Amino acid sequence: MLQELTIRAESIDTLKPLLEVAIRNQLKSLQHGINRTKEELAKFEARFGMTSDELERRLKSGELKETMDTIDWWMEITALRLLEGQHKSLSEASLD
Repeated sequence: MLQELTIRAESIDTLKPLLEVAIRNQLKSLQHGINRTKEELAKFEARFGMTSDELERRLKSGELKETMDTIDWWMEITALRLLEGQHKSLSEASLD
């Protein structure tokens, strides 16, 4: 569902370009975070010889026990989902 946000300002001509730059910069920052998190996930996957999806499945089924490593891995998975969700939301935004 499309949501709308209203911003009031004395001079929209000045504010709109600033908002566009801020959005672009935040998208770059989010993409950097996504890339870094994917790199961390790849390290976990190589180290433990399984995919992140497999880790999730095995943790949920109780096949794997929680350790500091699996908790750290799980946190990276959660961070990736959060970053990707934020990136998607912001990339779909438009300024009219």
